[in-house]
Amino acid sequence: MWRMPARPKPTGVNVPVVSVINYKGGVGKTTLTANLGAELAWRGRRVLLMDLDAQSSLTFSLVKPDDWRTRLATDKTILKWYESFRQGDPVPLKDLVLTPSSVGTRLALAKSGGQLDLIPSHLGLINVDLELATELGGASMKQAKHNYIRVHRRLADGLDDPHFSQYDVVLIDCPPNFNVVTKTAIVASDHVLIPAKADYLSTLGIDYLLRSLNELVSDYNEFASLESPGETASPPIGPQILGVVFTMLQIYGGRPISALRPYIAQTKRLGVTVFDSHMRENKTLFSDAPAYGVPVVLDGNSGAQHIVDELEALVTEFENRAGL
Repeated sequence: MWRMPARPKPTGVNVPVVSVINYKGGVGKTTLTANLGAELAWRGRRVLLMDLDAQSSLTFSLVKPDDWRTRLATDKTILKWYESFRQGDPVPLKDLVLTPSSVGTRLALAKSGGQLDLIPSHLGLINVDLELATELGGASMKQAKHNYIRVHRRLADGLDDPHFSQYDVVLIDCPPNFNVVTKTAIVASDHVLIPAKADYLSTLGIDYLLRSLNELVSDYNEFASLESPGETASPPIGPQILGVVFTMLQIYGGRPISALRPYIAQTKRLGVTVFDSHMRENKTLFSDAPAYGVPVVLDGNSGAQHIVDELEALVTEFENRAGL
């Protein structure tokens, strides 16, 4: 099985942090993150979702665009948080947390005490990566090492706040790339979850993603080991790959159709864990759900029960693999 070396928590807060990532867009990454978080909350867990994708799909799946524009866009998104460092007056990450009302209303029916909170994204986040890149490097090895660790640990340090101890898990919806913003998420994470479609392009990038993750861990830990006398050592990182979740599958007779199976088998040959559970394709349900602000797994429509049952099985497998 493909694994990175175990290491201490990247933050001082003992809450599992999971990054959901794939280089390929359109693989159901946001749908997986939203339904995973919603079902965990329905089961009584306190879940924080963080949207780091500039497309803001997770945000707009839970918050109406008009509400986002009037209440959040100016100073209540992750963009404001990243920009506040450049302005020299960092905003506490906890100040950006909100509870989406539609999901909150549905979760109240469960009476389980669970909660689903969100740190929303912003379309302007796409420009932050360039700003972060300018902070890297330095005139000396010592300065370069300091800047590299400081920039890449930014999100881990932001989550290192007692406020986040109230959560049972943090799920980060990463952008479909491996830029500096994504790297800050990986450095902050204990686990990585990879959604993928069973097709040529989606599975082709998984091996490259694993190599990129391994390279980031190696580079980061090398810089972290170059501590100078009197400096506080940065802990090494080594997020574990929870596995690949196949999404948008066409199912026949309880199994993926034969045209998809070679891609699933090919992924298993990479040595990475593949979840037994999956998400089937249902464009009507999964496409319409964001308009109502409630993920499919919380849908009370009896016609969606077979989809909900599969999502529940997926979440149970996630809980077991993540040790929740």
